[in-house]
Amino acid sequence: MRPVHTALAVLVAAVWGFNFVVIEIGLDHFPPLLLSALRFLVAALPAVFFVGRPKAAWKWIVGVGIALGVAKFGLLFTGMDAGMPAGLSSLVLQIQSVFTAVLAAVLLRERPGRVRVLGMTVALAGIAVAAVDGGTSGPVLGFTLVVAAAACWGVSNVLTRKAAPPDALNFMVWVCTVPVLPLLALSLLLEGPERDLAALRALDWSGVAVIGYVAWVSTVFGFAAWSYLLRRYPASAVAPFSLLVPVFGMSSAALVLGESVSGLRWLAAVLLVGGVALTSLTPARAAAPAPAGISAAGSPAAAAASPVPSGSPRTSGAAAPRSG
Repeated sequence: MRPVHTALAVLVAAVWGFNFVVIEIGLDHFPPLLLSALRFLVAALPAVFFVGRPKAAWKWIVGVGIALGVAKFGLLFTGMDAGMPAGLSSLVLQIQSVFTAVLAAVLLRERPGRVRVLGMTVALAGIAVAAVDGGTSGPVLGFTLVVAAAACWGVSNVLTRKAAPPDALNFMVWVCTVPVLPLLALSLLLEGPERDLAALRALDWSGVAVIGYVAWVSTVFGFAAWSYLLRRYPASAVAPFSLLVPVFGMSSAALVLGESVSGLRWLAAVLLVGGVALTSLTPARAAAPAPAGISAAGSPAAAAASPVPSGSPRTSGAAAPRSG
């Protein structure tokens, strides 16, 4: 890769890693489900009026929108609101690569191979270490919700692979339209209209900046830049940069939020990042011919904050964006 594009890939990883810090700050301004709804609303508007009509079937747009936007981000934001530290969240969320590989093996009949199985085992060991660390630094509920969010991300990855969208940006923008109303309804039901109205009435410039970052910087800019790189280079050259996301997430949380990084957390990071690398950067072997048009675009790297994998024909199983 050219130096300028290498710098762009590192910048995207930094943007997605720092996004966890911004989410943590945003949770001081908004209830978690309302914050997630606002994120997708601002990301979709006005972009939806410029990307043209959907180029993928609505069943895939709705399916990914529910699994990714409602379930994954709803659980992630709620888990962080329940006390899961931002840095640890950026790390634990990467276990979605294991969920993706398992679901692909079951639903898409991809044989993971020995190296991938080894990678999944190492990553799960990292999650076990992170769970021990999380038990001493945060509530069990928050940890569990973030792991559940990672599982939902795996579901959305598999759905995206089935969708094989021909235009990744078009697909991502239309996916962003789906979660808005369900998340708003859940927020009104679970968080209450009084709490939502109080948050909106108290909206200040810092709250606006949070929404702008998670919607436009992390989602729109991050995904557009990542898709640009995937169009120019093979996924095997781009995907490894996504492994920097938890590194930036943990370091920025320590610098900005004062989160401590214990020895156990560093060990968990080494195991998780190493396991994810083995799992996601090793091609899967198909047990049967893949349906026409399906690309290996559903790997762990994301949504976030832009989580929707690229539809580029050069995308491999590790090329999807990895974010918060």
